[in-house]
Amino acid sequence: MDLLIRNADVVDGSGATAPYRADVAVDGGRITAVVPESAGGSRPFGARRVLDATGLALAPGFIDMHAHSDLALLRDPDHSAKAAQGVTLEVVGQDGLSYAPVDDRTLAEVRSAITGWNGSAPGDSSVDFDWRTVGGYLDRVDRQGTAVNVAYLVPQGSVRMLAVGWDDRPATPLEMSEMHRLVAEGLEQGAVGMSSGLTYAPGMYASDAELTELCRTVASYGGYYCPHHRSYGKGALEAYEEMITLAHEAGCALHLAHATMNFGVNKGRAPELTALLDRALAGGSDITFDTYPYTPGCTTLVAMLPSWASAGGPEAILARLSHDETCRRIRHVMEAEGSDGCHGVPIDWETIEISGVSEPALSGYVGATVARSAAERGEEPFVTARRLLIEDRLGTTILQHVGHEENVRHMMRHPAHTGGSDGILQGGKPHPRAYGTFPRYLGHYVRESGVLSLQECVARLTSRPASRLRLPDRGLVREGYRADLVLFDPSTVAAGATYEQPRVLPVGIPFVLIDGRFVIDDGSRTDVLAGRAVRRTPFKGGGAGGGTGK
Repeated sequence: MDLLIRNADVVDGSGATAPYRADVAVDGGRITAVVPESAGGSRPFGARRVLDATGLALAPGFIDMHAHSDLALLRDPDHSAKAAQGVTLEVVGQDGLSYAPVDDRTLAEVRSAITGWNGSAPGDSSVDFDWRTVGGYLDRVDRQGTAVNVAYLVPQGSVRMLAVGWDDRPATPLEMSEMHRLVAEGLEQGAVGMSSGLTYAPGMYASDAELTELCRTVASYGGYYCPHHRSYGKGALEAYEEMITLAHEAGCALHLAHATMNFGVNKGRAPELTALLDRALAGGSDITFDTYPYTPGCTTLVAMLPSWASAGGPEAILARLSHDETCRRIRHVMEAEGSDGCHGVPIDWETIEISGVSEPALSGYVGATVARSAAERGEEPFVTARRLLIEDRLGTTILQHVGHEENVRHMMRHPAHTGGSDGILQGGKPHPRAYGTFPRYLGHYVRESGVLSLQECVARLTSRPASRLRLPDRGLVREGYRADLVLFDPSTVAAGATYEQPRVLPVGIPFVLIDGRFVIDDGSRTDVLAGRAVRRTPFKGGGAGGGTGK
């Protein structure tokens, strides 16, 4: 036997069972025995290592259902930002934009478009892009190894970029056929579903009919659709309903990304959203969602532009920003009408905080709102924002302070809820959710606020995500399951990351294991790179697909 964990308070991930004292045996990367103290009788013995877990809770490893670590885990396999939180599996390829499938042209375009998310503009050699397909990306993860396991969503925006380009127009039948092929190929190669970013170009140019047809392909492989839908502000409920309707028509499971109700127009309206979800669930729809336990959002500054200003791709955007008359139109839409990039709400520059820049010479902007930076320079906020976008070549990231605590709490109480960080690891002052999401759930919302019980919270971070991902041997502390485990102290676990110091690691999580190997041991990161690609079993014909694991 490789490991015996004694006297742990097992929080098994089911959500139905109260914590109980037990010994847990691990061998060959799997849980081989769970012996409750109440059972009496003989206890497992003879392990190469015995760990006394008195005072610690033992849970399945946490699953981050919405991560932006696509390149971070390759650039820095240590990846303590997630490993130290007890995360053992991340789902990347989010919001419709990532680095597979691509060709040489679209790789350069997507690198420019999401530099702010992942910090890899064209010319940056910190990552060797030696893949072009979904399977190639997952193979690269396997060859290199990393701190956590990785699952991938086929990004619909990247698919449209390949087949259609950056034009705001319907896809032709030939282009539609090519998108079907690319999505199917990604699923056959191991992707767990498809994502969209419907406030990001070029994915935002897809019609409901186009998305429905692609979701039929996703459904035929047993995958799920994960949209960042068209609005989280004005018209948010209609945007949620749009996604529910098209997924239901396609017969596709739906997982709503970072699902909440933001901006002043939606203060206190989360119950309307959960009522919409309940009606759809009662009608037979298969729906889950994730949230992060914070109020501000995080994205790129360029995402605030109206969709028509993003047509044609990064170079076309920069050309428009350099044209005074075009910028007058952009400004009017953003400040007076409310651009679709800002979710239909007129932008409030006081809520837009610069969290990161790609150009080091612009680092003085980081940590200040656009409004404050403009006042310090004696200019109007749009002028400041425009200059930032041009000089940073669209690489600027922002925090958007538009959320509501009562909405956050209401959403996390819903039974379809799972946890996701939406963590962007780039920038001088990234959102603290990248380093703090999972301990914040356990510390703030369980121990301090009592919004969730410990066993219910753990279920939302473990078995429920594993069920959505159709992984038959993860998400529970149960004999035969993979030994992806986390040991934490319920009395002290807390996020160390704050808005002022966002890269501080959490406290109260001394041990994290993947496949029975210690990634975090007695509070310190080991040199273990046990993480691998977690792929869906390729199949066709509808129904539920199983995960191959690693």
